[in-house]
Amino acid sequence: MALIDQIRRRRTFAIISHPDAGKTTLTEKLLLFGGAIHVAGAVKSNKIKKGATSDFMEIERQRGISVATSVMGFEYRDVKINILDTPGHEDFAEDTYRTLTAVDSVIIVIDGAKGVETQTRKLMNVCRMRRTPVMVFINKLDRPCKDPFDLLDEVERELQIKVRPLAFPISSGETFRGVYNIYEQNLSLFTSDQRQTADASTVEIDDLSSELLDEYIGGKFAAKLRDDVELVEGVYDAFDREAYLAGEVAPVFFGSAVNNFGVRELLECFIRIAPWPRKSTTQTREVDPSEEKMTGFVFKIHANMDPNHRDRIAFMKICSGRFERNRNYLHVRSGKQLKFSSPTAFMAEKKSIIDEAFPGDIVGLHDTGTFKIGDTFTEGEKLKFTGIPSFSPELFRYIENADPMKFKQLAKGVDQLMDEGVAQLFTSSLNGRRIIGTVGALQFEVIQYRLEHEYGAKCRWEPISIYKACWIESDDQAELADFKRRKHTNMAVDKHGRDVFLADTSYSLALAQENFKNIRFHFTSEF
Repeated sequence: MALIDQIRRRRTFAIISHPDAGKTTLTEKLLLFGGAIHVAGAVKSNKIKKGATSDFMEIERQRGISVATSVMGFEYRDVKINILDTPGHEDFAEDTYRTLTAVDSVIIVIDGAKGVETQTRKLMNVCRMRRTPVMVFINKLDRPCKDPFDLLDEVERELQIKVRPLAFPISSGETFRGVYNIYEQNLSLFTSDQRQTADASTVEIDDLSSELLDEYIGGKFAAKLRDDVELVEGVYDAFDREAYLAGEVAPVFFGSAVNNFGVRELLECFIRIAPWPRKSTTQTREVDPSEEKMTGFVFKIHANMDPNHRDRIAFMKICSGRFERNRNYLHVRSGKQLKFSSPTAFMAEKKSIIDEAFPGDIVGLHDTGTFKIGDTFTEGEKLKFTGIPSFSPELFRYIENADPMKFKQLAKGVDQLMDEGVAQLFTSSLNGRRIIGTVGALQFEVIQYRLEHEYGAKCRWEPISIYKACWIESDDQAELADFKRRKHTNMAVDKHGRDVFLADTSYSLALAQENFKNIRFHFTSEF
């Protein structure tokens, strides 16, 4: 198959939402309809004994939340779909922001009872900045929900994007009957309760004026649905795919992921309208996916995907050309030629070795500690992909060894977890103590848990008063040296040896910026 055909049959997207909106459950059901799994797992459930496929880390299964992005690829109707299920919890937002650099479109999941929540707004801002096409799935209609038209207005107002419903619900809560597919103009109704599998029996109704509709859902609900659909067609402009691809219009679907309602409608429409891989931006030029030469970048590193083997996997997004196993590629940052004997494709933590991959695909590369987030691989050209930031942490603590016999295990564990980008490590210039900086408090718990259970090392946290960490640089070396001497007690270096100023108050940071005009203060590490 020609390269352009391979590109056009790929859809790489992230599923994002506020915690508990049903993002991981929706991922499960998309995998189910795609034939990638045969029974859907549950995030939290006593009845369903199988856990969610994408929540493969032990701490995720215990807490019922996602703490790391997981990648799942499968084929559906001759389309190769790559799903990235991201953490919803704001403490892990940085992982989500980086994941958004590796996808071509996004599905936002919204809880039908709660509407648009804080974290959803923040994630939408990132999508808007990158002009990423967005679809909205309003979930949990099996519970009492807000009025569908009110929800549509709320999405438009809160996410600042025009909407166009392509599906519409028939009631909600206990009287929820199903979802009418406006895009395909048909209705699928479940006639059995076998909803954990994809082959539950359905009845297809193509014409809203059909008496079959009244027969299956009752005259009252049938009349309401006809009125609602007529109103949708009257109020909203016809769906414009170009406006969707430009990030100006969000198609909206309704459903109940846990009961399979609306999921097939979403998937069918998604593979028809969602974009295939698009151009990627580097510091020097734009890279087109159809270029013959392979380029790609690392957007995530995950330590211990298989705790038995202590392996580290770098997730690389292929941006152009054809990636081939056992072929030499230039690791731009080190200038070395590297070849990969066992590149892998993913189904969460399950991996399979692949011989080739194409633009849009996510490839796992075994890493012995040489790769960093943002690393670029090419066939010789020196490129650096942009837009993969590390943010300035908000919370800081000293990390101390709680078991003197396990010093090496702790050092190795901290080293590998920091490479994942879950937090940042600073070494104080004053006393040499190690400081961990995170975006959210929950990350400290996750680090402590993973150090103990994956590396056999115990740590304890000690408080430190820091307002903000910022990277500093200057063309005036004398002024930089003077600044570092005066602020010696507040200076540190990060994992890569760069100077970091740890301001203890907002006032001291403002004062430093005012007094040292030739020093640049950076609040993301991408500079």
